[in-house]
Amino acid sequence: MYQYHKWIRSFHAVAKTRSFTAAAAYLQIGQPTISEQVKALEDRFAVELLYRSGRHVELTDAGRRLYDITEGIFGQEDEAVQLLQSLHSQKTGLLRIGAVSPPVVMNLTYDLMRKHPGIEFAISINSEKETLARLYDFTIDIAILAFIDPDKRLHVIPYRTYPIVAVVRDDHAWANKASMPLKQIQHEAIIMRESGSKTRELLENACNKQGIKLKYVMELNSREAIMHAIAEGLGIGFVAEIEYTAIPGTKAIRLREAAVTIDYYMCALAVRKNRPLIKSVLDTGTDPKSGRKK
Repeated sequence: MYQYHKWIRSFHAVAKTRSFTAAAAYLQIGQPTISEQVKALEDRFAVELLYRSGRHVELTDAGRRLYDITEGIFGQEDEAVQLLQSLHSQKTGLLRIGAVSPPVVMNLTYDLMRKHPGIEFAISINSEKETLARLYDFTIDIAILAFIDPDKRLHVIPYRTYPIVAVVRDDHAWANKASMPLKQIQHEAIIMRESGSKTRELLENACNKQGIKLKYVMELNSREAIMHAIAEGLGIGFVAEIEYTAIPGTKAIRLREAAVTIDYYMCALAVRKNRPLIKSVLDTGTDPKSGRKK
């Protein structure tokens, strides 16, 4: 069948251009090859497809019927090439992004939608482990993570850095303050994410350096649950500033005298980093002026 494909392709080029010379230029192969392949097709099926008169070529009835079919076949091939060229030049297509933080990935998506209106998005929110696994099995194209995996299969670039803030109820003693020293949190009842949370890890590391002991009163597995618990007066909590949702009855307070920040990284498989759509996103991530900061 592959041999027939080459013969039929040569016939189609001659029928389309009405010239063996033009067909050779169209396919970028030698004219003798075109002539041999068309003749081989006619001989193999004992059918006359072309009337040849010097440089002039006309289709026989059989040739016209075959051309009606090949026009559909090779017309779709041309359309496929045009689509690929469009995807390359206009940065269009479906981009699948996995992330651990809804606000962070939406910040990125907002910026990409303005720069590349032809892109469609499929967003998934999962844990660090699940998001990384989805990247490795090609389920997503880009991952936004709060840690760097040293795996050489990954291409990793810094994306954004955000301060971690304390969240208190609006009648808390800190509520009228813009910031508080980190050491003051040792006197508070703390509602924290489960073990494995990057926010928790960073806060604990900062406190350990200053000998600050933390008093946990509740452990929850979602930011939303923590916010509602704070609003009920069950304690204070901590989130990246961009992730703070101003639930009525709460207020975010910055921490001072110790830099407690969380870094987010944009990750792609190293073997795919130069794919046009993925590269355009990675280039956005390295642009310090791109994205909105809260």
